[in-house]
Amino acid sequence: MPPPISLIDTHLHLDAAEFDTDRAAVWEGALRAGVAAAVIPAVEPRQWPSQRARLAHFPALAHAWGIHPCFVDHAHAWAEAEAGRPLDDTAAAAFACAALEAWITEHGAVAIGEIGLDRFVTTPAWSRQVVWFEAQLALAERLHLPVLCHARRAVEAVRIRVRKANLSGGIIHAFNGSRAQAEDLITHGFCLGFGGAMTHPRANHLQRLAGTLPLEGIVLETDAPDIPPAWADSRPTRRTEPADLVRYAAFLAEQRGADFDAIASATTENALRVIPQLQRLITTNPLTATLEPAR
Repeated sequence: MPPPISLIDTHLHLDAAEFDTDRAAVWEGALRAGVAAAVIPAVEPRQWPSQRARLAHFPALAHAWGIHPCFVDHAHAWAEAEAGRPLDDTAAAAFACAALEAWITEHGAVAIGEIGLDRFVTTPAWSRQVVWFEAQLALAERLHLPVLCHARRAVEAVRIRVRKANLSGGIIHAFNGSRAQAEDLITHGFCLGFGGAMTHPRANHLQRLAGTLPLEGIVLETDAPDIPPAWADSRPTRRTEPADLVRYAAFLAEQRGADFDAIASATTENALRVIPQLQRLITTNPLTATLEPAR
């Protein structure tokens, strides 16, 4: 069966240094495998220009801009340096969000991300993460943009905050919460990102969720070069690649006892529903299309 050309990677860090030696070949390989488009989330203000520059000539990529919870200390220092004075958490987050809004006004965005909360790390402090997350949720609400949320060991804290905000929707990246949390988020317009983690033999909980949650609440993602699939152990660097998305779709189809094409079609429709601006990236032939990169 020839590969479909409708899959969307809703979370790909193609600008990462791990791809510096073969970025173009990696993305072309993904397009040939059946990936039609991808969303590239940002992590902090100093990285925004390099992300845009490194991917400026790549087709079928869309940018999300934001400040990752693990990078809010870096962003706080950046805000103080730019402001030329010490700032408390609220002031620093406000300063950075003003810069983020200006950046999006100039360069465009399909979503605000990667934002969220992370209880796995001890720094940045939880209280600082919360301030920065809530400030960016408020910006997403004001700009009517969906959000891409990081929620490592923090699904409930993220769920509570996104439910309070008047958002247009979004994706909970690398979802690993409870079924009740999943169903609540799906009911309120969010999709849940599934990828390499579900492919590991001991990922019983994720596999049950992937196999039984409403399909309209599932999108596919690689988080490449991170969150390697089970088969990445055979690679020298264990690097995840965007072409892995096709195998994730096949794995999801197997978990659900579903047809591969049905899974590909449904997850693509879900991505387009929750991030509507992706629609203009979908083409019948991404290898030969002459597309301008998404702003």
